Amino acid sequence: MKYLTAIAAIGFLLTTSASAAEPKQPAAPKADPAKAQAIASGVCAACHGADGNSPLPANPNLAGQHPEYIYKQLLDIKSGERKNAVMSAMVTSLSQEDMRNLAAYYSNQKPRQGASQDAKMVLAGQKLFRGGDMASGVAACAACHSPDGSGIPAQYPRLKGQNVEYTVAQLKAFRAGERTNDSAMVMRTIAGRMTDKQIDAVAQYIYALK
Repeated sequence: MKYLTAIAAIGFLLTTSASAAEPKQPAAPKADPAKAQAIASGVCAACHGADGNSPLPANPNLAGQHPEYIYKQLLDIKSGERKNAVMSAMVTSLSQEDMRNLAAYYSNQKPRQGASQDAKMVLAGQKLFRGGDMASGVAACAACHSPDGSGIPAQYPRLKGQNVEYTVAQLKAFRAGERTNDSAMVMRTIAGRMTDKQIDAVAQYIYALK
């Protein structure tokens, strides 16, 4: 009980401290998903799928993601705050209206259900996702991304069903300081305490979340 209380306290402190330092997320007002369909089909589909379910495991699934989060990532990539050579070229010609429309379009798409084949790895990931690791100071992912991985709109992204390869790459990028567009360094702090094995396990669990 003391262990669970301590983990919950860590998660609470991280969540509240991040919220206190969290700048107001860019809103996505009056978006028109229909206007984004041509861009999604002609520009984004090859990497992210026409419906936001990526055919390539190295790329993120966007279907069902919170529109505020998608919009912010597009802005960060265009400004250079989030480094991604491929995506930087893709967003160069996009207006803020285009980004809002794309965010709304993908958030309205139905996410695909993942299914991991490694039950042992999924179980290890479940323990870390829900309870964290007191010994290494890794907070529970559920504290910010919710117990079912659906995230918290406008602050923390939906994770459930995300591709394993993409999740692993992002956690390692945060750990290495190569990705820095997390507010209050929350993800860099958490990922910095994770081993490769823990990263792999939690990514497997996230992919299998229902």
